[in-house]
Amino acid sequence: MTEHTLGASLFKVAIVSDTHVNEKEDFSASPYPANAEANPRARHVFSQVNQIAPALTIHLGDMVNPVPELPSYAAAADNFHAIAKDLESPIHLVPGNHDIGDKPVKWMPAGMVNADFIALYRKHFGKDYYAVTREHCHFVIINSPLLNSGDPAEAEQAAWLEDTLARHQDERVFVFSHYPPYISDPHEPGSYDNIEDPARSWFLDLLRRYKPEALFSAHVHNFWYDRIGETDYYITPSTCFVRHDYSEMYRIDGGDQKGRNDAAKLGFLTLDIREHGHVAHYHRSYGATLAPGDGPARPVAPRPHVKTAALPHVFVDMRHGWAEEMVVAPSGAVDEFRRKRARNDYPLMALWEMGLPGLRVPIQDLADPRIRRRMELLTRLGHRFQVYLYGMPDAEERQLLADHAPLLDRLELVLNWEEIGDLAPDIAALKSETGVTIHLSRVNRKDGAKHTGSRFNHLISHGFTVAETDELESFFQNHPGLIDGAQFTIPRSLSPWETAGSLAAFRDRTGQTPVLYVKSTEASPAKTFDDETANARRFAETAMAGLGFGIDVVLDTMDDADRGYFTRTGLVDRRFNPRLAGELVSAIALQTAGGGWTAAPGDVPVLEREGRRLWVADATEASEGDWLCPRSGLPGEPGDKPDTALILRTAPA
Repeated sequence: MTEHTLGASLFKVAIVSDTHVNEKEDFSASPYPANAEANPRARHVFSQVNQIAPALTIHLGDMVNPVPELPSYAAAADNFHAIAKDLESPIHLVPGNHDIGDKPVKWMPAGMVNADFIALYRKHFGKDYYAVTREHCHFVIINSPLLNSGDPAEAEQAAWLEDTLARHQDERVFVFSHYPPYISDPHEPGSYDNIEDPARSWFLDLLRRYKPEALFSAHVHNFWYDRIGETDYYITPSTCFVRHDYSEMYRIDGGDQKGRNDAAKLGFLTLDIREHGHVAHYHRSYGATLAPGDGPARPVAPRPHVKTAALPHVFVDMRHGWAEEMVVAPSGAVDEFRRKRARNDYPLMALWEMGLPGLRVPIQDLADPRIRRRMELLTRLGHRFQVYLYGMPDAEERQLLADHAPLLDRLELVLNWEEIGDLAPDIAALKSETGVTIHLSRVNRKDGAKHTGSRFNHLISHGFTVAETDELESFFQNHPGLIDGAQFTIPRSLSPWETAGSLAAFRDRTGQTPVLYVKSTEASPAKTFDDETANARRFAETAMAGLGFGIDVVLDTMDDADRGYFTRTGLVDRRFNPRLAGELVSAIALQTAGGGWTAAPGDVPVLEREGRRLWVADATEASEGDWLCPRSGLPGEPGDKPDTALILRTAPA
């Protein structure tokens, strides 16, 4: 789904979850310091919600931290209402397990939902299931802890929900539940984190039958995205703390409070209701706080979304697994009697907020049914896949490519150039059988240097160089229509801007489509390329080169390569939290969303459109004219000093 199909924005809904407000300011019965900051963090997020000015706000549950059986529950509820009263939009509440009691789960000591807890919830928070209508959109809120409880209220809610969905099945419906039906797999075992059968199957069947536009859930304090039939399915992070048993998803140490205070993962969502479809924007609060009476909060950082502000010519090499499932160990806290499996969807969140539609992936991703399903979901959202493999595909791979050709933006064939003449008939047959767009890349030149002084260069080289364009052009002339383009690669020492300009001329001259793979590395694999500022500039200027010259470019690093060979910083760190490079790319995507930007004349990376210019600059240039901070996403005011080493400058052409 792309920008032109979404249409105009009708209104916005703020979605907040798991505030865990305490009975006292700066205090929590939880042993983690992050929990003690629940009240000031909620206050900060509600202040940011006001800046967005949504038509309504929906809280996905766990408004408070004390459970209903505790005497501190009422005081916490009062504190929540005191904080929420500053909201300028009406707020609608979804009952969470801390608010109305746990789902039926016998191994947990907390009290399960029951008639007394429901009555207490209604006294402090109002209805526990109901619907709200706004501009022909129906927002359906359910009491998910009630599912599987056997309480008479469960059957009453079930009848109401089915009737509500049936009556509005030809209208736009959004469903809100505290508990998610599942985390990564609809067939996963029951755990503290999901809805168990039989209610899970019943609920999923309802969604598939009546096809609401989206389901939003919470409870697990992390982000996931999936699709249930025709329903987009989001699990949303918390404003207060991260469920840190899921820190197993990152190959790095746990971090602050063993991962519980991974503050870059805290925040809220904006649901942008469009004429046709919606956009779910995530806003990182970074755990910022407001004391009572203080405010307003710092402005929300505007970020793009790949649905509406994608960088059309930018791919990123997904070297690490981007849709893999991790095993989460029994923690002894919320789960103890079996391991859980969870897919890490933070790479997807990062791609969305950087406006990066293109992913370069190996053919093994296409061959894996689980990952291929993710490719199918992402293609629907506007993502593009460059699938690569070394050598000609075998019979099984040829069938795979033919069966799933719509998922490929192009196939990158990495071949030994010395064999290309003999392989031409096979390439022609492959193209005919599969219908895929084929780009050629070369590997391991026989005349390439294998020795540097006394050292052996045990390195892989792939992609053409600009110096080889004459050789390529001769090949195109001798094999017209055989391939659709070629991939070029440059090391760190070469400019992506100048190379993209040369490849644009090559494209115009030959009619072939070049792709530029831009490496962050060079020379020794033992060298560390960890100058984050230099890397960020290179990533940003590569993205600008793609835009300016209309050339597809590939960034060689998504998340940090912090072990193994050619270690370097990436667009995001190993927790998939933004680095300066990612913030710069995100800002460029947002600034260029309207299209029409071209390369300004000259050798310096500058974009221009309608009398304006845009370029990456050192922070010292902030005093010289208009500029934008990549971290805040906002224009700098006179006298402001950037808190990043690089900025985006704008000026008249």
